Amino acid sequence: MSGVTRIGLGIDTHRLAPGRPCVLGGVAIDSPVGPDAHSDGDAVLHALCDAVLGAAGLDDLGTLFPDDDDANRDRPSADFCREVMAQLREKNLRVLSLDVVVETEKPAIKPNRAAMRKRIAELFELSADAVNVKGKTGEKTGAIGRGELMRATALALVAPAD
Repeated sequence: MSGVTRIGLGIDTHRLAPGRPCVLGGVAIDSPVGPDAHSDGDAVLHALCDAVLGAAGLDDLGTLFPDDDDANRDRPSADFCREVMAQLREKNLRVLSLDVVVETEKPAIKPNRAAMRKRIAELFELSADAVNVKGKTGEKTGAIGRGELMRATALALVAPAD
């Protein structure tokens, strides 16, 4: 991939359940519902990892961290980000920018947006202005609008580190 800038797309969806902890973009969020998942269920970091891995031409998150592996039970998604970045460095690549849309009725993204951007920037070795996080609702329609699930869709721009 020498000299080539590439883009990757990542999407992650999780059902929401009452009483589950809610971590999005690496930030613990006060919410009556949280993702029902094998790991911590951080849909934002999962989508971002898949976007970065895709841009780099590497295996996807589910292949690297299978949800049937007990080692990944309740595992912080920040661990996944660190492994993704280690693989990027091995290929002499770096992330240039990240953009993510979070679709959910609850929790509200706007009050947590700045903290999420900062944490994502730290995990992917960027400045916060190279990270964008946007929240959208389901407009009370479909599973997202009924508050049953959340979905994150992310884009990553990756280039040679040199």
